[in-house]
Amino acid sequence: MKLTSYTNYAMRCLQLAALKEPELVRIDDVTFIHGVSRPQVVKVVHKLGKAGFLETVRGRNGGFRLGRPAKDIIIGDIVRLTEGPLDVVECFNPEKNTCPLIGICKLSKKIQEATHAFMDVLDNVTIADISENRIPLLNRIELLEITGKPVIFTQSGQTS
Repeated sequence: MKLTSYTNYAMRCLQLAALKEPELVRIDDVTFIHGVSRPQVVKVVHKLGKAGFLETVRGRNGGFRLGRPAKDIIIGDIVRLTEGPLDVVECFNPEKNTCPLIGICKLSKKIQEATHAFMDVLDNVTIADISENRIPLLNRIELLEITGKPVIFTQSGQTS
């Protein structure tokens, strides 16, 4: 499964809000720390705000913060909000299906099982879970702020 960058940005915004809680996070903080597109982040924050996951504050000293406790924000719900239906294959969407094997195809059933398993995992993860290693995450963010430029890290945490 591959999620869109829009969903990734949503997770990053929520995680950063959890890390910085109770402070406001600015859109520019997200774009700098994660090296992502400002217009996309604006759209994501707006959508998350409308859905109640973020509280947005307008104005010169504005920004956003979590709209509910991090432990109550389920990753699966965010994926559903930002991705919409996970029609991994055409036959998952009855309005667009052109496959004559619908209903008897074992491949379709297995892909559907895999999609459900994927979402089951994400339904058991919260923003609090992905923010629980707060100190190492904030230390990494501080390093970015000190150097003034993005630093690329490998899976082991080393710079490349």
